[in-house]
Amino acid sequence: MNHSVKNFKYVNYLWEENKAEALGDDQVELFLYRSNILGADLRITNYGGGNTSCKTIEKDPLTNEEVEVMWIKGSGGDIGTLNKAGIAGLYTERLRNLKNVYGGLADEDRMVGLFDHCIYDLDSKAPSIDTPLHGLLPFKHIDHLHPDALIAVAAAKDSEKVTKEIWGDTMGWVPWQRPGFDLGLQLEKCLNDNPGIRGIVLGSHGLFTWGDTSFECYMNSLEVIEKASEYIAKKIKEKGSVFGGQKVNSLPPNERAEKASQLMPLLRGLCSSENRMIGHFSDSDVVMEYINSKDLARLAPMGTSCPDHFLRTKIQPLVLDLATNEDLGDTKAVLKKLEPAFEAYRQGYKDYYKTCKKENSPAMRDPNPVIIIYPGIGMFSFAKNKQTTRVASEFYINAINVMRGAEAITEYTSLPRQEAFDIEYWLLEEAKLQRMPKEQPLSRKVALVTGAGGGIGKAIADKLAKEGANVVLTDIAEDRLKEAVGTYKPDTVSYAVCDVTKSESVQEAYKKACLEFGGVDIVVHSAGLAISKPLEETTEKDWDILQNVLVKGQFELAKQAVVIMRQQGLGGDFISIASKNGLVSGPNNVGYGTAKAAQQHMARLLAAELGGDKIRVNTVNPDGVIVGSKIWEGDWAEGRAKAYGITVDELPAHYAKRNLLNEIIYPEDIANGVFACVAILDKTTGNIINVDGGMANAFVR
Repeated sequence: MNHSVKNFKYVNYLWEENKAEALGDDQVELFLYRSNILGADLRITNYGGGNTSCKTIEKDPLTNEEVEVMWIKGSGGDIGTLNKAGIAGLYTERLRNLKNVYGGLADEDRMVGLFDHCIYDLDSKAPSIDTPLHGLLPFKHIDHLHPDALIAVAAAKDSEKVTKEIWGDTMGWVPWQRPGFDLGLQLEKCLNDNPGIRGIVLGSHGLFTWGDTSFECYMNSLEVIEKASEYIAKKIKEKGSVFGGQKVNSLPPNERAEKASQLMPLLRGLCSSENRMIGHFSDSDVVMEYINSKDLARLAPMGTSCPDHFLRTKIQPLVLDLATNEDLGDTKAVLKKLEPAFEAYRQGYKDYYKTCKKENSPAMRDPNPVIIIYPGIGMFSFAKNKQTTRVASEFYINAINVMRGAEAITEYTSLPRQEAFDIEYWLLEEAKLQRMPKEQPLSRKVALVTGAGGGIGKAIADKLAKEGANVVLTDIAEDRLKEAVGTYKPDTVSYAVCDVTKSESVQEAYKKACLEFGGVDIVVHSAGLAISKPLEETTEKDWDILQNVLVKGQFELAKQAVVIMRQQGLGGDFISIASKNGLVSGPNNVGYGTAKAAQQHMARLLAAELGGDKIRVNTVNPDGVIVGSKIWEGDWAEGRAKAYGITVDELPAHYAKRNLLNEIIYPEDIANGVFACVAILDKTTGNIINVDGGMANAFVR
C-alpha cells in the first residue's frame, strides 16, 4: 500500500507501515499506535488532551456470545503515551442503553457513575467523561482531538459558517456544550441529520473524526486538520499581519534569558503565597509574536476557549507592566511594582469565584496566576511540579495559536466566564483532583547539588529526586553530568558545568536553576577532593586547592544562594558535606582536616546569621565512604592506607571495623543524612549529623 501521495505540510505524518503491519489485525493495538503518533504532535493535541477509541467484537465471558466492546482512553490519561493499562473497555450496547435512564443536563454527574455498570474489561481505568461521545457514534475508530487549527475554527466568530466555508457539507458542527452525556446525544443527532459527514467541529472545543480502520481514522483526522491549517495560512497571508502588529521590541535571546533568570525567584515567591510552585520559561517565536503585539491587551483578558487549555492555565494570564530594560537588580523597586499586580490578579480571581460559584461548588483554589507574560522578554508559568508547569506553558502556546488563527479567520471568541467556571469547578473535575497521588516530601522544591557527576553527590541527587525534588546537578566534568542526567525521568533534573572555585561559574549554575525551575530551595555542597600527606609533603598548591574547593566554594555557593532564597521569601536549606576529619585529629591530614573544619564552622556561622530568613544550615559528616566515592579513586586511598599501615584493598574492612556499628558506609547513607536534614528535621539548624557508623572520637557533644 503506497501512501506517499500524502504530503502533509502542517501536521506530522508518522504512520509507519511496517510497524502497523507487525501489529496485524489487533485493532486495540492499532488504536493505541494511532493514539501515540497523534499525541506526539503538540499542534494536534497537548499532554492529557483529547481522546481516542476503537470498537471490537469480543466474547462475553458470561454468555459466551459475541458482543461489541468500546476501548477508550481512561480518565486523566495522555494519548501520546497511552498503553493497554491506560484504557477502559465497555460494553457498547450497555453504554447506549443509558439513554433510557438519562434525566437531562441536571443528571450529567450521575451518568458518569453509571459508566462503571458498562465495564467489560475488569482491568479498565476509570472511563473518561468523553465516553458517551464515542459510544453513541457508530464508527469503529474515533479521534477526539484539540488541534490548534480546528480550535481556531471552533473559537472563531461565526464558527458554524466558517466550518461550512472550509469543508462544505462534509463536516458537521455543534455549538459549545460542556462534555457529558448530552453532548454525546448532540453528536449522535448531528450525524443523523447529516449522514455521510467525515467529522464534527465542536464549538469552542475541538474535533471529532472517524474511520472504519485505525489508519483510515488517522488519515481522516490529518486531512481535516490540514484543510483547516491551509485555510488559516491563506487568511493570515491575506491579512498581512497578526495580532495587530508589533508593539514591543524583544531583547536579544541572551538578554531575555538574563532578565528571566533575575526575575524568576521574585515571581516564584509571589506565586507561592499559598503553595510553593515550580517555574518554567518560554520565549519561542510563537510566544514573542503574541506577547509583543498590539492586540495582547485585548486578547489576554479574554482568556482561553478550549476547556483543556484553561483547566491548566487558569482562565487568563497576568501581564506584567515592566519595561524591557527594567533594572531587575533593584529587588525592592521591582517588588513594589509586582506586588500590586499580583494582588489585583488574586482579587480578580476571588471575584470570579464569588460571582460564579454555586451552592455545591468546591472551595476556591489557589488564586495566583499560572501564566505570567513579560512583553519583550518571554512567558513564565508556575505550577506544582515541572511537568505540570511545562504542560501549562505548552497549553497556553496552543491557546496563542488558536487566537492567531481565529483572529485571521474572523474574530477570536472565548467562553463566557460562567461556562468556564462550571468546567473549572465541576464536581467531577474536583473528584479527579482528589484522586491524584499524594505529593512526595520534596515535591515543589528545587535542589542544587555540587559534585553530582558521581559518588556521594550523585547519590544525594538521586535521593532528592526520588523524594520529589527537581535537581540541578553540577560538576566540573560535563561528560559525567551528561551520563548522570540520563539516569533520571524527564522533567526531573537539569545540569550545569560548575567550578565552585569561580564566582562566575557558580552564578551561571544558579541562573540555570532559576531558568529551569524558578529558583532554588536546597543547596548541597558535595564537590570535593581529598589529599592525604604529612605536613612536610603538603605543598602550597595542595593547601590552596583544598581551601578553594571546600571552603571558598562553600562560601560562594552560600552567598549567592541566600540572595535567591531571600528574593523568594520561602526559606531554604544549605547542607555542607564535610567529614569526620574536621572534628578528629589524625596523621597526614593537615590540609584536608583544616578545610573540613572550616566548612563545619562556616555552617555554624551561617546558621546563626540566616535563621531569621528561615534558611537552615546544617552539616553532614561522612567517614570512610570508600565504595562508590570518587575521592577514593586516587592518591587519597593510598595516603590513608599508608597512614594506617594497611593496603588499599584492606581499607573498606578497616573502616567498617573501627566504627561502633561495624558498618560499611555507602554514598546512599550520606544521601539519607541530607534527606533527613531537608525533609524531616525541619526545626534543626547549625547541626552536625555524623554518618560514620559511630566514631566516639567524632562525637560532637
